[in-house]
Amino acid sequence: MTDDPPHAPATNGLSAPLDGIRIVELGAFIAGPFCGQLLGDLGADILKIEAPGQGDPLRRWGVARKDGKSLWWPVMARNKRSLSIDLRQADGAALARRVIASADVLIENFKPGTLEGFGLAPELLQADNQRLIIARVSGFGQTGPYAARPGFAAVAEAMAGLRIISGYPDRPPTRSGLSLADSVAGLYAALGVLAALRVRDQTGRGQVIDVALTEAALGISEGIIPEWSATGKVRERSGLAAPGFAPSNIYPCADTKWLVIAANSDPLFRRLATAMGQPALGDDPRFSHHEARGEHQAVLDALIGGWTATLTRQELIERLIAADVPCGPIYDAADVAADPHFRERQAIVEVEVEGIGKLAMPGVMPRFSQTPGSIRFPGGALGAANHDILAGELGLDDQEIAALTAKGVI
Repeated sequence: MTDDPPHAPATNGLSAPLDGIRIVELGAFIAGPFCGQLLGDLGADILKIEAPGQGDPLRRWGVARKDGKSLWWPVMARNKRSLSIDLRQADGAALARRVIASADVLIENFKPGTLEGFGLAPELLQADNQRLIIARVSGFGQTGPYAARPGFAAVAEAMAGLRIISGYPDRPPTRSGLSLADSVAGLYAALGVLAALRVRDQTGRGQVIDVALTEAALGISEGIIPEWSATGKVRERSGLAAPGFAPSNIYPCADTKWLVIAANSDPLFRRLATAMGQPALGDDPRFSHHEARGEHQAVLDALIGGWTATLTRQELIERLIAADVPCGPIYDAADVAADPHFRERQAIVEVEVEGIGKLAMPGVMPRFSQTPGSIRFPGGALGAANHDILAGELGLDDQEIAALTAKGVI
């Protein structure tokens, strides 16, 4: 389905990391499905349960489409088999319970209480299968005074203190351009599943993993909370610069492009100063050590920007790489897709998608030397796995399947 990697590692007959693990994915949008995508990439068999006739709203999401088709969906739904079940009907919930009974993991990202309302409470599901691991992703977690509130990534990022530091000091807080809290929550959920599988190997029992979008956002907030705790300092918006870390900014190039330079340690800055043809800056009291550069950040950025504006971006990259100074171009999507390093490492791959053709997308991460993950197939049609699962695995006959279809259960 994907182009063969040019340097695919030998597996020596070993399987993918999660081969043999079955995961049922409930819910929709980003956080839960991203968790499922990550685990599916690593070899897990993902059964995605979606509402009949509707499916995950991500099937229709995206800024750009091709012939009305979402170009995000094949990424989020890759390696997942779609099973259409209406959980709001008693027969549908009962059918889902039978499917979940044979699973290793259940991923859900409903508002707390929704799963229980379907008659699929964790205690009931684990009574059917004590080995079942349940990863629950929600806005505020399953407990606490805000648990019942609806929560999206934007709310979580705001309440976790990420939005207040995003943007320029003289303008309102801004967003990053992506739903960071959703994706990070999906990563935390996937990490939790892997750890719970390890525990289950030792105890034989599954457990419930509770991931909150707000807490996922808090988890990547670096020193914001401890700095306030010890000093009362509240970090605020700083625009392009990282306060106290200099130089670490984007700088203009002669060809109207932009370059990131991150040389905020003493040895790195001395190498940068030499590359600039101004080695004396390394001994200048304003710039000779980390704290001083932080205090004189604006002056230093102006000096560096004046130099970078005299050279093209490629000229700057060549000079800085030769000096062993960390730098990188500001890329757009076309630049990312064309970068030879990303292509060589299969960080960007092309997948054949029915009705769309070859579609570039992020590859499988992380890389394994002996048991690599893979994109086995892109997301399929809603309910495409119904017959395989209901007839082939649950043993329903054609008449039973027809009756469920007539009632809108599947």
